[in-house]
Amino acid sequence: MKVEVAIAELRKSRVALPHPFGFVPTMGYLHEGHLSLVRRARNECPSVGVSIFVNPTQFSENEDLSAYPRDLDRDLRLLEAEGVDLVWTPTSEDMYPEAYQTWVAVEQLSQPLEGLHRPGHFRGVTTVVAKLFNAIQPDKAYFGQKDAQQAVVIQRMTEDLNFPLEVVVCPTVREPDGLAMSSRNTYLDPKQREAATVLYRSLSTAVQSFEAGERDAEVLRSRMSEVLATELLARPQYVSVADPFTLEELDGPVERALFSMAVHMGKTRLIDNMVVGD
Repeated sequence: MKVEVAIAELRKSRVALPHPFGFVPTMGYLHEGHLSLVRRARNECPSVGVSIFVNPTQFSENEDLSAYPRDLDRDLRLLEAEGVDLVWTPTSEDMYPEAYQTWVAVEQLSQPLEGLHRPGHFRGVTTVVAKLFNAIQPDKAYFGQKDAQQAVVIQRMTEDLNFPLEVVVCPTVREPDGLAMSSRNTYLDPKQREAATVLYRSLSTAVQSFEAGERDAEVLRSRMSEVLATELLARPQYVSVADPFTLEELDGPVERALFSMAVHMGKTRLIDNMVVGD
């Protein structure tokens, strides 16, 4: 496994690897969710690369950039055990040199949901992902369904900018009690960790209601909110029933929907989602 920092060296190592080349972009502090993406890439591609970069431009001033968990040595051991061929660990100076001023923005899809509560977040995401794609030139790029809006935004960017690659969205990986795996779960104390399962339970309630025949968007939102209200430690920021492709909030009867939410547990902000319908 080669580990590169400089873009010039990355490109030299990348060009020697066979196609199709699978790519998993990460911010490190890897967990089973990340590794499931690596395994999917490994199963589908003869060569696999991973980036580890905590991207400062997708964090707002009041978010946890400085506290974001990091353990590069551990990450590299995990990736080597999974048979990864190439790891790129750029620095902030590499990605955003002095006088940097070019940004990529997906206008409409970045506005609702996470975009409404985290202004500028997706501009940072799409800019860094575009730079990663440009540098490492993947044939397939793998993302998790847990960040549902991010996946939709990146798919749109990839199509709009004619990147010659396929975006593969993989199922959310969960703990045995249903909590979606996330690097931020490490911030939770034991009581918050136990309470955090309310996200999974509220989403599951909405899915069960939908499968039982309930189609009214407001009723489905209410079912999720009712379950969240049973957990005193949970402070919901939003609860959504949206179109899974346009991300527009839905009213009245729905045939397909993205159920999603953001919930604060203490200082930790958790997100989760499930999709129903065709």
